[in-house]
Amino acid sequence: MSRPHVVGVVGSLRDESYTRVGIERALAAAADAGATTELLDLGEFDLPVFDADQREVGDAVDFADHIHAADSILLGTPVYHGSYSGVLKNALDYCGFDEFEHKTVGLLAVAGGGFPITALEHLRSVCRSLNCWVIPHQAAIPRARTYVEDGEIADEDIEDRVVTLGEEAVQYANIEPDPACFESTENVGADD
Repeated sequence: MSRPHVVGVVGSLRDESYTRVGIERALAAAADAGATTELLDLGEFDLPVFDADQREVGDAVDFADHIHAADSILLGTPVYHGSYSGVLKNALDYCGFDEFEHKTVGLLAVAGGGFPITALEHLRSVCRSLNCWVIPHQAAIPRARTYVEDGEIADEDIEDRVVTLGEEAVQYANIEPDPACFESTENVGADD
């Protein structure tokens, strides 16, 4: 059996991104658990604002190909106004069932404050609408300025949760897919 391939998406454009720190740590844990890994930093892709009439602009096809090649996908986002970032939403809009259906997805949110849960709930709903298997465990880095120092997670409990996310991305990479969920059967526009 081949090694699972885990892709981590950084849904932040900041140069000193705490989200990148979290995704890099989760990917390192996935590599330690036996996976091949790849970091997709959305700041390095040319993804114009999504237009359904222009699906193959910029790096859209390249980005979708990277997602399609993954066995597991880790989505990392900063929390903006209680939800996930617009840059991540835009990138996800370039993908559909072909890239995400029956994939294992892990979620990580990073917040300046102490309540990153709604962003994770919103991403979980998006993934379910694409018929992904979303890892029940999710990771969050609240008050990121406090818990990320010199590019490292400085809190042992938070780091343990991020490491567990990476390990479970490998453990569940080839899980038997569930039947289509209600959200995905109602997502009729996803493959337009």
